[in-house]
Amino acid sequence: MPAPAASSSHSTEVALLEGPEPRTGGLKQAARTVFDMIRGFRALHFVGPCVTVFGSARFPETHPFYDLARQVGMELAKAGFTVMTGGGPGVMEAASRGAKEAGGPTVGCTIQLPTEEAVSPYLDTSVEFRYFFIRKVMLVKYSFAFVALPGGFGTLDEIFEAATLIQTGKIKDFPIVLMGSSFWGPMLAFMRDTLVREGTIDLADLERLIVTDSPAEAAKIIRDTAISRFGVRYADRPKRRRILFE
Repeated sequence: MPAPAASSSHSTEVALLEGPEPRTGGLKQAARTVFDMIRGFRALHFVGPCVTVFGSARFPETHPFYDLARQVGMELAKAGFTVMTGGGPGVMEAASRGAKEAGGPTVGCTIQLPTEEAVSPYLDTSVEFRYFFIRKVMLVKYSFAFVALPGGFGTLDEIFEAATLIQTGKIKDFPIVLMGSSFWGPMLAFMRDTLVREGTIDLADLERLIVTDSPAEAAKIIRDTAISRFGVRYADRPKRRRILFE
């Protein structure tokens, strides 16, 4: 069976990463990325304070990690946060579902792919992005913490990007919580026994990663940190302005 044809938007992103192109093409690419970013800023300006939940799109509703993500969403919503995800199925759907069941708001930053990924039905606000890197900016920009459940390449990319931004001082020292100690244990052992030992990271970098199996504990750590370290006040939200067509 032939592979599905790539969408025009996906082809545009592929072209961005293929190397030199005519100058007019580069200018168009730059304009598309700016438009993608501005659209995200306008859509997400009023949704916070958020906590972003990362995790695999591949877990079905019957999987224990789906249930864990659902509980995480519930606890974050009860703690007063908007739950932000990549907007897809699996862990992302479960976290949004749990938040909705607890009466909390949800946001999804979806991505255009050559094969369409189902969008979670449990989203109050959904923004579709053309470019992965801009989507990741949005998932970081509006969050006071990051919760990672088991996942694959995409989840690891998101975790380590957030950790690198904190390590290099590009963002504040927001909590990074890894849910599922048995899943993350081998990776943490590698980081401790190899990366710390070889000096490619400091022990303090590793100790920033909080590991727990308790959604309630994760939500409490995040809420306490947001209030004590970052002065979060849930009633203090931006107001919409008609003059800006908001």
